[in-house]
Formats: sequence, structure tokens, C-alpha cells
Amino acid sequence: MTSLFSPLTLRGTTFRNRLWVAPLCQYSVEKRDGVPTDWHLVHLGSFALGGAGLVMTEATSVSPEGRISPQDTGLWNDDQRDAWARVVSFIRSQGAVAGIQLAHAGRKASTARQWDHHRGTWSPEDGGWEPVAPSAIAFDGYATPRALDASELAGIVADFVASALRALDSGFQLIEIHAAHGYLVHQFLSPLSNQRTDEYGGGLENRARLLLEIVAAIRAAVGTEVPLLVRFSATDWAEGGWDQEQTATVAGWARDAGADFFDISTGGLVSGVRIPLTPGYQVPFAEFVHKTADAPVSAVGLITEARQANDIIESGQADAVMMGREMMRDPHFAWRAAAELGVELGYYPPQYERARWSYEKRASVSAGAAKPAVPAPREPATEDSA
Repeated sequence: MTSLFSPLTLRGTTFRNRLWVAPLCQYSVEKRDGVPTDWHLVHLGSFALGGAGLVMTEATSVSPEGRISPQDTGLWNDDQRDAWARVVSFIRSQGAVAGIQLAHAGRKASTARQWDHHRGTWSPEDGGWEPVAPSAIAFDGYATPRALDASELAGIVADFVASALRALDSGFQLIEIHAAHGYLVHQFLSPLSNQRTDEYGGGLENRARLLLEIVAAIRAAVGTEVPLLVRFSATDWAEGGWDQEQTATVAGWARDAGADFFDISTGGLVSGVRIPLTPGYQVPFAEFVHKTADAPVSAVGLITEARQANDIIESGQADAVMMGREMMRDPHFAWRAAAELGVELGYYPPQYERARWSYEKRASVSAGAAKPAVPAPREPATEDSA
């Protein structure tokens, strides 16, 4: 058994392996009502069928105004809860853990999908809404947000808690708080977007206050058995911004408040930054947080090969690997990775048994047989595209 395919347990949940599906925004809600559709069932279900240990949803908003786009999923009402239950049931039936990423987009809300012929923020006249943020500072090319009053923040914490409880009612086994990629919680963490002068701005403790309140409130609401993750961008890639040292410090505080595990990505707060795109370019940030905060972490970012993923776990750089684009290219990547690493797994779906990757096929790949071409790296879209 390789490190990548060894089980991992967090609180009351055991993951069959450490090859996990990163949150992948789909912008595919048909009626703009936050209700997941058949697209989400097939998209997420295919990863569970393909052998992943954890299948995480896209960034799912805790309120209507917290959506990135009008086509985002949500979990602020019972219709959404019931639709998610169908998706979760299938994920779990295939042996994968079902996780949900709860989010609020803040100043990056009410925006167009990548393939829409529109750039920036949708106006209320066009079906959008007014975005909010810690400070009235716009993301490049987007509308200037309204700065949140301190009295409104308790409501945002309550929205996260209510969505977390609906997630459990839907059957989700894990909850992740989205504090990365330039969305609301990240906006509070970074001094580049948070210029408040009250108890939620200024020093690191104040900038981390909203996140820690969300963590503590969700932990109190969901009890002791549910794993609670936080996704961080470990750096803004910008001078004077959020960095790995602050990330490690706040991760330690979040662990004390009730978080169990940290999903480490980077970027998304500001545009125009230079990012050194090489295979596994974000893994050193995960390793830094892992060692500095003495906390379990996952790594993500241009991880595309089975051996590469296994080496990250085996070397102790991270406890799990999140994969996004490679999973979209091959939802059954886990089965291929197991064969390439010489691992015989006991949870191959019997319907696909006749198509099982054999050791003979693995040997032919190792000997240089043609493999699908992987697109060249490009500047990453940080809207949870991994």
C-alpha cells in the first residue's frame, strides 16, 4: 500500500485514500436559485465512482448575496438542502466521503461566468446585486463593494452555521470554510483588502476575528464528530499582503477554535501578480503551514501525476493531495493512479470490472506508451478551479 492510498481519519470520518477532489466551481445552476442540478450529480458523482477519497463541492454560498455568480449553488434554504441530499447519497454510495465548501464571495460576488460575454460585476438592473466587503475597495475591474457594518457580521456567522446544519441534514460528512481565493473571509484576513479601524481590522488578531468566530460557531453547532476544514490562500503573491507566516499563525488559532485540517492554496485576492507556475508550485506553502502550525494539511496546484502525488504524501509535505483539473480531465484518475503505483484496491466498482487497469497496462505506460497530453500551465483561475 502506498502513502497516497492509505486511509486517513479525521474525528469520526475515515477517508479510503488521500487523493481528494478539490472544489471546482461549475456556474451551472439553471434557474439562478442556488439549487444543484443533474449536472452537479453527474459531475461530482463521477469522481466518487472513480475512486477519490473525498469529493468536495464547489464553493456553495451561505446566502443569496454571497454567490460568486447568479449560477452558483447555495445552501441557505431547504430546497437546496433537499437537492444536495440526492447528490450526497450517490457520492456516499460509491464509498467516497462527501464534503461541502461553504463560502461567501464578498467583493467578488455578482459576477459573470468565465464564458459569459461580460466582464466584471452584474448590476442589479441586469440581475445582479450589490457586493459587500470588509472595506469599500474594489477587486480590479469589479464594482466597488459596500463596506459591511460591524453589526452585520454576526448575521454572516449565523449564515455559515445555518448552512452547516443544512449540510449535515443533506448527509454531508465534512464541512470546509472557504477563506481563500479573494473571497469574503480572505478579504478580512488580508491587509490589502481590509482597512477597517474597528475590532475586525488592523492587527492580525482582528483581521482573523471573523474566521475564528465562524469556526467556533460551526464547531459548537455541529458537535465533535464532524471534520471541519479551512481553505487558505497562503499568499497573496503581493507585497504587503497575506503570507504564509500569517497563514500558519491563524491556522493554529483556527485549530484551537475547532478546525481540524487546512486546505492550502494561494492567490486570488489581487490581479496582476506574478505566479511561478511549475508542477506542485503550491506544495511548499502547504508544507510550511503543516510544519509551522503542527497541523494536518492538503496540497493543491499543478499536481497531475500519480508518482508526484504519492511523493508529496510520502515525503511528509502534506497529509492529502487535492486535485482539480486533472480530475476533470480524467474523473477516474484514482483507478489509473493505483495501477501505475502497483496498488490493488478493494473498492473497484463491479460494473467497471472488465475495464480495470491491469498491471500489464501499468507496465506498458511505464515503458513509454503514449499518454494523454497535459495542457501547458497557464495563469490559474482562482475561482476554485484548482
